[in-house]
Amino acid sequence: MEQKRKAGKGSAILCVLGAGLLWGCMGLMVRNMNRIGLGSMEIAFCRSVVTFAVMLAGMLVFRRKGLRIRIRDLWCFVGTGLLSVAFFNICYFSCMRYTSLSTAAILLYTAPAFVMVLSHFLFREKFTVQKCIALVLAFAGCVLVSGGFGAGSIGVMGILTGIGAGFGYALYSIFGRFAIQRGYDSYTITTYTFLFAALGTLPFVKLSYLYECFAADGCMLLFGIGISIAVTVVPYLLYTKGLTGIENGKASIIASIEPVMATVIGVLVFREPMTVMGTMGMILVLASTVICSL
Repeated sequence: MEQKRKAGKGSAILCVLGAGLLWGCMGLMVRNMNRIGLGSMEIAFCRSVVTFAVMLAGMLVFRRKGLRIRIRDLWCFVGTGLLSVAFFNICYFSCMRYTSLSTAAILLYTAPAFVMVLSHFLFREKFTVQKCIALVLAFAGCVLVSGGFGAGSIGVMGILTGIGAGFGYALYSIFGRFAIQRGYDSYTITTYTFLFAALGTLPFVKLSYLYECFAADGCMLLFGIGISIAVTVVPYLLYTKGLTGIENGKASIIASIEPVMATVIGVLVFREPMTVMGTMGMILVLASTVICSL
């Protein structure tokens, strides 16, 4: 029995780790879509629509019963989709307008702290020395990987939108856990999450402009669908699956591997320079992941 429990935990850790690594490849999607004129909010909307469409098609063919949800549980999916994914995107992209990209990324990674605090009160997850050390290492590593706080004043709006992004990012673990406790699997949760995420980001995009961008470059439409599956559909399925085997706080810290992968992609694909600070940050994030996995 103990061996089975350990195997299940190991599988959950690998799922969350895989999700973080795939999320770190997001730059491949963003940079290529920026080239045809799409902004951050349009990309967020496209990700949500493609993810919902792919999940819906798969569910209709292979898991039709999984589309059935109880009306009284609808709030769980409003939470993961509207209050988490959509709210996180709106805050994060707003934060980028008020401050530097590195500062926005650092404020985003306040998310594990929110997850730990909320999970303590909502799910009775314990604050342990192990988790606190891992949290500090992960945050310090994200600061270093992101290049530290950018020059100039951050400003009140920059801080508020950045922390809002971190809070929204954290809410997926919270509402996802509630949905899991009510018997829903990662496929159902991901499908309805991105239905509400698409509805939440719809007011911020101009559909006619999206059509013009993709009509001018049909290959980019195919690329966008493919990369959305790789960096959105698969990692959200993996992360949600991982939540069934490990605590929210640990899952959130392990997923902090995302900026490390983003840095590696930047170096290997976009020929961005690797700094000593970035290397130290990667080591700290990896150390936090190891501590959570022990």
